[in-house]
Amino acid sequence: MRVFVAGGGGVLGRRLVPQLVARGHHVTATTTSAAKLGVLAELGADAVVMDGLDAASVDAAVARARPDTIVHQMTAISPTHAGKPDLRHPDRWFAVTNRLRTEGTDHLLAAAKAAGVSHVVAQSYASWNGIRRGGWVKTEEDPLDLMEGTAAHVGMLGIRHVEDVVLAAGGAALRYGAFYGPGAIDDQIELVRKRQYPLVGRAGGYSSWVHLDDAASATVSAVERRATGVFNIVDDDPAPAAEWLPHLAACAGAKRPMRIPTWLARLLAGEQAVVMMTQGRGFANAKAKRELGWEPRHPSWRRGFEEELA
Repeated sequence: MRVFVAGGGGVLGRRLVPQLVARGHHVTATTTSAAKLGVLAELGADAVVMDGLDAASVDAAVARARPDTIVHQMTAISPTHAGKPDLRHPDRWFAVTNRLRTEGTDHLLAAAKAAGVSHVVAQSYASWNGIRRGGWVKTEEDPLDLMEGTAAHVGMLGIRHVEDVVLAAGGAALRYGAFYGPGAIDDQIELVRKRQYPLVGRAGGYSSWVHLDDAASATVSAVERRATGVFNIVDDDPAPAAEWLPHLAACAGAKRPMRIPTWLARLLAGEQAVVMMTQGRGFANAKAKRELGWEPRHPSWRRGFEEELA
């Protein structure tokens, strides 16, 4: 197939493009920086510069590529685009990403319609943000937590927008867990080594992780099967912060994370960090395995962290 990867120069896109090419697909991958064109070309893609927030730029790129499927991986979360991580003010930290998930998604869908592209696969998110009631592990039938009344609310609305409009267009929304793998958690590792990533309270909140290569392989499956609906793309091992954060520190050769009370974390890092650490809900991957024929090569972050940080 002809596959258009919007955001192909990102941390996941750079793992996805080679997998698509290896499967025999013709890939057009976009980046916002001309400096990345050579990298994408080396991965086997036709590389183009595109501004996902400019409707005319998106229309032109899609029309020129004539794809069968569009894959939406546009974000601006890297320190280059978003600056230093700021959990206290996620509305500011994710400001451009939130626009890409709303305006950018709308531009891609409009361009798809104009070019006669009938299938879209888009990036959503499912790590700790399952609805905070009931059990600790959620399926696709459970709603996401919109974090109403907090600075994270606008970002959660952006994620819901992606899912609503892509599903309405007959596409697939892939709820990726927290990424790890080449270049994905360098900023977190730095904080862990500086002992600036503490455990909060009892740290019983759950998160789900996924290796970048597994996220990419699930995306390839969604493209090839022309999947529709929502899928949790996470590993087999949702776990509380009290387990995964000390293990990450150990694998990084760092001291055990400090523990701080909830009230202090709320002052220092904001409500999103407190929810993630103390009330977060992880996600189950049974539907993706069943309907996409997908199996993660890294079934648990426990071994995955060890391999990545060896």
